[in-house]
Amino acid sequence: MLPMGRRALLVEVESTERAQALHAELLRLREAGELPAVDEIVPAAVTVLVDGVDDPVALAERLRGLEVPEKASSHAASVVLPVRYDGPDLTDVASLWGTTEEDVVALHTGTEFRVAFCGFAPGFGYLTGLPEALRVPRRATPRTAVPPGSVGLAGPYTGVYPRTSPGGWQLIGQTDAVLWDVTREPAALLSPGTRVRFEAVA
Repeated sequence: MLPMGRRALLVEVESTERAQALHAELLRLREAGELPAVDEIVPAAVTVLVDGVDDPVALAERLRGLEVPEKASSHAASVVLPVRYDGPDLTDVASLWGTTEEDVVALHTGTEFRVAFCGFAPGFGYLTGLPEALRVPRRATPRTAVPPGSVGLAGPYTGVYPRTSPGGWQLIGQTDAVLWDVTREPAALLSPGTRVRFEAVA
C-alpha cells in the first residue's frame, strides 16, 4: 500500500490477473456502498490506484484484510470486434506459435479477452486472455506509423491501435471499430474489465 499524494492510494499486487480481480472487487464494493467515497479506481499492470480518498491510511488498513476473488467477475460489459486477419505479421506469429495462419485466427477468435487496463493512447486497451505459451515478443524494429484499427500482439497482451502511431507490436489484423470517439459517451469503446471477443470477417 503506497500513499500517492494526500488523497490517493496505490495498491501493488503480484500479477495482472490479481490487479484485475482487485479492480473488479473495488468496483463492486463501491456500487454496493461498502467503500468510502472515492473519485476513481484505476487499474494498471500490477497496481490499482484509488484516487480521491479522504483518509488513505484508513483505507489501506481496510484493504489489507480484504478477501478478493481469485478472478475478476464475469459480469462486465462485452464487446465483439470484427477483424480482417490480414496483418503483415500474421505469418511471423504463426511461425512463433508453431502453427498455421488459419490456426492463429482460430485461436485468437476462440479466446475471450478482458481489458486489464488502458494506456499508451486514448482508447487503447491492454487485453489479457491468451495462454502463456502463445506470448510473442515485440518486433525488433518498431514501425514508425501503425494504422488505426490494427490488431496486435505483444507479450501477454492483445491490443487495438485507436489511431495512427508508432508501435512495435506484431500486427495480425485490422478492425473498422472506432476505439476512441470524443462525440460518444463514453468516448472509449474499451474500458477496464470489458470482455472482448474478436470475430473474423472477410
